[in-house]
Order: sequence, then structure tokens, then C-alpha cells
Amino acid sequence: MRSDAESAATSAPAPVSRFADNLMDVLDRVEYARVRMDVTDNPIYRLRYEAYRREESVPFNDAGIVVDDLDTAPNVMSFGVHIDGELVSSIRVHHISREHPFGASMKACPDVLQPLLDAGQTFIDPSRFTADYEASLAYPALPFLTLRIAVMASVHFRADACLALVRPAHTAFYRRVFGSEEMSDARTYPGLKFPVQLFGAYVATKLPTTLSRYPFFMSTEEERTKLFDHADGESFDRPQRASSRLAYERTLLAQQFGRPLADVAK
Repeated sequence: MRSDAESAATSAPAPVSRFADNLMDVLDRVEYARVRMDVTDNPIYRLRYEAYRREESVPFNDAGIVVDDLDTAPNVMSFGVHIDGELVSSIRVHHISREHPFGASMKACPDVLQPLLDAGQTFIDPSRFTADYEASLAYPALPFLTLRIAVMASVHFRADACLALVRPAHTAFYRRVFGSEEMSDARTYPGLKFPVQLFGAYVATKLPTTLSRYPFFMSTEEERTKLFDHADGESFDRPQRASSRLAYERTLLAQQFGRPLADVAK
């Protein structure tokens, strides 16, 4: 099933820029794997630690990992991003709702989000985005490849908005790419040495433009289902190849023949 935002993007896809085309080529080599966070030697924990230590954002610890209580919340999903089979980055996602109000953004900005949750809104809250140092040099666009998971989650769970709790210096990126808007002032976050600020992009109004400008954020329902639907553990550690190119080609076919995407995809 497709979201209204995806339908709007399908009606008039923009020509692919050289940047987007290059990213699509890289995505042909990308796999995403949902990982278990109840295993203390999970490589994602070490990747986090190494990334934060490079910036001296967290103190040294003998275990060489970064873990917090949100890693085992009932609404958490964590993912590793692999290029040519190598782990290059990771991200954690919480699907925040009135029933499960757990996430990094809720820790920092409960006064902003709780009234919205009480009104029935839901959010995708990505956090703990970290990257391998060598991979970040080799792939400058790694943030796009990693944040694609948050975009897919926003579509899959039909969230009202995708949040971004980021340091103030990074807010320009989220404004430009996702159309995110300021939701809070700068605040502290437990365990971090830098301030953070909450931004959000409402899916119905912002995602169509994002998908049109950056078609590598597109995905098939099949990919989203494999990544997000199996809470019983079936999908853990089983890499899923990115479907951006297939999703974009289906969009072009739908436009060419003037048919609903569901018909084209049969």
C-alpha cells in the first residue's frame, strides 16, 4: 500500500540530477540489515563508540561501546548499512506514539511532543546516526544512504512527521533536504557534550518534494515490509538490498502509461 505522499511524488517525478543518479548507482551496492540490540557485542555499539570518541562527544570506557536505555525500548528498530558487504554506518529509529512514547526526541523535548502525541500524532524518531571513518571519506553522501531508512519508516508506519534531533550546526542540511522546520530551541541531551535542537518534517506536505528531488529515497513496499514488519526476529541480520532504482522505474512506468502504480507493479 502506498502513502498519499508517494502518490503525489509519482504524479510528476523530476528529472534525475547527476548527484541523485550517482547515489542510485551506489545504492545498487547497498544492503540494510535490521539488527538485534540485546547483544552487547553488537558491532553497531562499537561503531557508535568510535564515532563519538573521534569527536570526544562521549567519555572513554573500557567496554568500547555506547549503549543506552532506548536501545531496548518496545518501539525501537536499529539498522546497519552495508556497502559491498562491509558495515559502513548505523542508525536507530523509534516509532513514537501515544502508546509508546519512547525516543531520543521525547527525552529532550517532551514539552513539545507530548501534546502532539495526546492529539493522536505519531512520529519517526531517528537517532544514533554514526559512520565508519574511512567509509565517510570514501562516500561523502553516506548520510543520505543512512537516512533513507528514516524516510522508509515514515512511509511504512504512516507517521505524521519525521523528527531530527540534531546539533544546531546540522540543521541546515535537514531544512534543505527534508524541508524540516524548527520545533524547539537548543537543549542538552544526556551523555552528549554538544547541544541538540529538534526539527521535524511533516510527511504529507514535505515528503513529495523530497522524493521528487531525491528519488534514491524511494523504496518498494517489499523492501519496507522486510525491514520493518517482522518483530518476531525473522528479519534480523538478514540484509535487504536497496530497492531505490526499482521503485523509481516503477514510478516512471506509472507516469508513462497513466496507470496506478499498483497496476504497473503486478
